[in-house]
Amino acid sequence: MSQMLLSINPEHVENILLGKKKFELRKVRCREDVDTIIIYATFPVMKVVAEAEVLDVIEDHPNDVWDIVSEYAGISKGFFDKYYEGKDKAVAYHLGRVKEYSIPKTLSDYGINFAPQSFVYV
Repeated sequence: MSQMLLSINPEHVENILLGKKKFELRKVRCREDVDTIIIYATFPVMKVVAEAEVLDVIEDHPNDVWDIVSEYAGISKGFFDKYYEGKDKAVAYHLGRVKEYSIPKTLSDYGINFAPQSFVYV
């Protein structure tokens, strides 16, 4: 199995850590064998703060994905619709156990020199 590092807005990171957001939404799916998401909180935090187990990956039409994830998407329907506007496919990573790091890490700890736009395998 493998890991990928995702850049996530600090507001969404907080909701993941609090258990209010159990799905991370993306437009592009990663490869099949990813079982862990390493969470990089973007500006102003700019640190790797946690990791989350991937329980499942849902890939379908945005309306169908929203029906599944809406309660724990951590975003409004309006935000969701704007994010997927004009898209035929939505991807939702169902997050399981989340482990917050007691000491946040830097991207360079993973050999990464820049925050990824979407994701990077580690």
